[in-house]
Amino acid sequence: MVWDVVVVGAGPGGASAARAAAEAGRRVLLLEKAELPRYKTCGGGIIGPSRDALPPGFELPLRDRVHAVTFSLNGRLARTRRSKRMLFGLVNRPEFDQRLVEAAVKAGAELRTGTTVSRVEQHGPAVPDRRTVAVVLAGGETLLARAVVGADGSASRIGAHVGVRLGQVDLGLEAEIPVPPGVAAEWKGRALIDWGPLPGSYGWVFPKGDTLTVGVISARGDGAATKRYLEELVSRLGLSGFEPAISSGHLTRCRTDDSPLSRGRVLVCGDAAGLLEPWTREGISFALRSGRLAGQWAVRIAEAADAVDARRQALNYTFAVKSGLGVEMGVGRRLLAAFSHRPGLLHATLVGVRPAWALFARITRGSTTLAGIVRTHPVARRTLAALDRTLARDQGAAPGSPDRAGS
Repeated sequence: MVWDVVVVGAGPGGASAARAAAEAGRRVLLLEKAELPRYKTCGGGIIGPSRDALPPGFELPLRDRVHAVTFSLNGRLARTRRSKRMLFGLVNRPEFDQRLVEAAVKAGAELRTGTTVSRVEQHGPAVPDRRTVAVVLAGGETLLARAVVGADGSASRIGAHVGVRLGQVDLGLEAEIPVPPGVAAEWKGRALIDWGPLPGSYGWVFPKGDTLTVGVISARGDGAATKRYLEELVSRLGLSGFEPAISSGHLTRCRTDDSPLSRGRVLVCGDAAGLLEPWTREGISFALRSGRLAGQWAVRIAEAADAVDARRQALNYTFAVKSGLGVEMGVGRRLLAAFSHRPGLLHATLVGVRPAWALFARITRGSTTLAGIVRTHPVARRTLAALDRTLARDQGAAPGSPDRAGS
């Protein structure tokens, strides 16, 4: 049997790709190495772009709805901003991912769990013709497909086959902390974002009923300092007396601008492609959106009669990703650079400038994006350009200039 599309990885990106291809009436196989549901290190924030990319009628398994955010600067200068409308929702990833997979199966995709893919081959004795890709499993079984979508996470084997190049790698640490009803009530409907002590770092507290998800993220390279930041955050919030149910870590990886998204009849999406927002490292919406695009274009690649047509469809997929998600990533990189150098400026702007808070709320609700704001608002465009100039000037300043903590 030759599958039209084989999708490797059943996270949000893979499930979205499988659903999109199955809805087009194609024979789709979705492979997942773990047994579902499975835990994933992730804050579980569902912002507007994520909601907009969900299947019609999809019921979000929300644990809480956030209407307020407390911002702090490494534990100082805390201020809470509130909204009458929900800013974003919070989910537990095992439940959320499971429902996405169920939507893909309902659309017609076939699911196989406990299945590890060792490699894909587009040439050689396992490949009967140029319209076919061989998916070789760890046990030696070979599956054949007209197109393959790699959605197998940030350490993707399919990404390695495609040649994905990564320019930013961060370490996220997280604890799921059960708390008594009184503590849970204090956090209900309110999240915390703390701009951290390490360049480009931040921490968060997301309430999920009787559990608080507490995490931090920072550039990879000093794991001890990142761990210390998490411990200090938990301590100063008065949560160190509660035993975490789960403590975990995860590396997030951002693609370089010139990193490929395809090779032959193989596409990559989500974490496997290094697609996430570089500043916040938000990846769910990027996985959902790129996964849907990958599934749609995988169908066209499966229909391609020759390598030239397959290449044309793969280039169309690349253009679709770069013209949307790629532009958002470009703005995110510029904001990360400015934030890493002057976190105090960002904090003061968010808590002290009402239009900045309004833009934050619009982004989280999904009525606009970072790229959309820069593209359509001259003031935002000029502000970002001014931040670029300030960063360039400060980086060229002589030793003795103000450090980032006092910026």
